[in-house]
Amino acid sequence: MAVTAQMVKELREKTGAGMMDCKKALTETNGDMEKAVDFLREKGIAKAAKKADRIAAEGLTSVEVIGNDAVLLEVNSETDFVAKNEQFQALIKTLATHLLAKKPANVEEAMATTMENGKTVEEFINAAIATIGEKISLRRFVIASKTDADAFGAYLHMGGRIGVLTVLEGTTEEATAKDIAMHIAAVNPKYISRDQVSAEETEREREVLTQQALNEGKPEAIVAKMVEGRLGKFFEEICLLDQSFVKNPDMKVRQVAAEKGATVREFVRYGVGEGIEKREDNFAEEVMNQVRGN
Repeated sequence: MAVTAQMVKELREKTGAGMMDCKKALTETNGDMEKAVDFLREKGIAKAAKKADRIAAEGLTSVEVIGNDAVLLEVNSETDFVAKNEQFQALIKTLATHLLAKKPANVEEAMATTMENGKTVEEFINAAIATIGEKISLRRFVIASKTDADAFGAYLHMGGRIGVLTVLEGTTEEATAKDIAMHIAAVNPKYISRDQVSAEETEREREVLTQQALNEGKPEAIVAKMVEGRLGKFFEEICLLDQSFVKNPDMKVRQVAAEKGATVREFVRYGVGEGIEKREDNFAEEVMNQVRGN
C-alpha cells in the first residue's frame, strides 16, 4: 500500500514522532495506522517524541578509560531521581564504551552510529526513555588519547554531578593527574595557562581594572602598576597553572606538575546541566504527571 503524506501527517499527530519515523512505520506496517502506532511505541519513538520538548537538566557525567583512550560524557535526565537509577547509570556506561569504540566526531554523528545490539544510539536512548519514562539525552562528550608515557586524570565529584578529564604529558603518575583533575573540579579554571587567554580578553580586563582604580581615587601615576598587579590576580582566577593547589595552597599547580616532570596538555570539566535553562515546575503537578504516565 502506498504511504501518502496525509497518512504520515495523521500518524505524526497521533504519536508526536518525526516525519521520517512515521513514514518508516507506515511502510513497515503496509499502511496500517494502528500497527504503525504500535511499531513506534515498540521502538520507543512515540514516547520519546512526546517528551522531546521537556527540559532535561539533571543527569550525570561519567569518565571511561580504556588503554590510551578516554571519554568524558554528560547524559541528561529530567529529574535527579532518574540520575540515581541503576538502569540510567548502566546506560551511561554502555554509551561511554560505545563512544570509545566508534570515536564519533560529535553528538549528531554519535546518535547515528550502530551499537553491538544492532540499534543506533538514538534508538537505544529512545528505548530507555520508553522504559524509564523521562526525557534522556546525550548532551556532549569529549574523547582524548595519550601515549604510554602520559597519564589520564579522571575525577567525578558528587557521584558525577561534576566530571573532569585531564591529560598529563611526561608522567605516568595517575595519582597526580587525578589530584589536578580534583583541583579543576573544585576551582573551575577556564584555561591551562596565560598564553591561552586572548589579547582581547586581557585588554578588556585591563580597561576594567584601570577604571576601577581611577574610581577609587588612585593617582594616575601609579594606576598602571596597580593594574598589572591586579591582572596577576585575574590570571590566577582563570588559569590552572597559576592557581594555588587545593590540596596544598603553598604550591601552584604548575609546581605540582613540574615535580613529576609533567605538563598539563589538556583538561575538560563538565558540570551537569550548566548552561541549560531550568524550568520551575509545580512539584505536585510533576508527580501527578509521572503517576499518570505523561
